[in-house]
Amino acid sequence: MTVTRLGSGGPWEARYGYSRVVRAGDLAWTAGCTSTVDGVVTHVGDPAAQTAQALRIALDALAGVGVEPADVVRTRMYVTDRGHADEVGRAHNAVFGAVRPAATLLVVAGLLHPDHLVEVELEACLTPR
Repeated sequence: MTVTRLGSGGPWEARYGYSRVVRAGDLAWTAGCTSTVDGVVTHVGDPAAQTAQALRIALDALAGVGVEPADVVRTRMYVTDRGHADEVGRAHNAVFGAVRPAATLLVVAGLLHPDHLVEVELEACLTPR
């Protein structure tokens, strides 16, 4: 089985020793993705926009290893405030409403950067087309 590991060049990948996305055979996983672009947190204070950005980053990473949004079978969303759950869930639905992967939304005490409100992870299983 071939294992492919790709990074995005983000500030924490080399420092902490992980890949943005890993594909092993027909399975693929993203690391946690936030609304960080070129080392800068975007959409500060806006959980829906941070979710949309984080999902774009995760889906771009999956595309880099040949995975499409329809292949996503599980998502995890971490939020720093339970009051953001509905906004985050609606942003998730805007991307995955037709796919309907298994999903988990967790409230956590905090994320790596104080401006991060949301972090997402995606898991995919490629299916024959």
